[in-house]
Amino acid sequence: MSATYWSWETFVDAFPIILEGLKITLGLTIASYLLAMVAGFIWLILESTPVKPFNFIVYWIKEFIRSTPPIVQIFFLYFAWPMVPYIGTSFTPFVAAMLALGIHFSTYISEVYRSGIESVDKGQWEASTALNFSTRDKWSKIVLPQALPPTIPMLGNYLIILFKEVPLAATIGVVGILSIARSYGAQTWSYIEPLTIVAILFLLLSYPSALLIRRLENKMNRRFDKKPKKVKVAE
Repeated sequence: MSATYWSWETFVDAFPIILEGLKITLGLTIASYLLAMVAGFIWLILESTPVKPFNFIVYWIKEFIRSTPPIVQIFFLYFAWPMVPYIGTSFTPFVAAMLALGIHFSTYISEVYRSGIESVDKGQWEASTALNFSTRDKWSKIVLPQALPPTIPMLGNYLIILFKEVPLAATIGVVGILSIARSYGAQTWSYIEPLTIVAILFLLLSYPSALLIRRLENKMNRRFDKKPKKVKVAE
């Protein structure tokens, strides 16, 4: 029979066992987020092409990815993609989960990039062009310093959301903290204690991350308020 009461002994015994899966959970989170950051730029570039039919296709591919649950995409890449003729290939559970989560969140991050760039006043673009700024200087000195601060809260929020979505990878065998907690519960018939440990670990990592992101946002806002990268055209 399953335990119907709380056991501190079980909690203490399970904690170091579940903690071993934390590096897999964090590794998958970081790898998926880095992929999402890079793929987000790729989506942005693809949508900026002047060919309207191509933009239409890219738009609906993004909408399809955003509208389907991440767990469905994880299952598709791990189970269905290897069966696709000619181009299908098998992935390890870790790689399948990384690709699915990274591509899924890249569609949201690309919108964060776009909103940040669009927040830069059009006059700044025109002024940098009038002053013959190179493309590199225009982006590094004018656009990015003004576009980056508004995007930090959303990028940080998506990192935290991604971290909390990583346990979905346990459904295809990625041995993270949730997978270990479920396995421990199945062996001992005690699920409350290991799942409580999982909740505590997510809280201990997510909340400080949110505070750090908020501090970074405030710091960058103060920095750019003091030294605004506003370009003025000489009259």
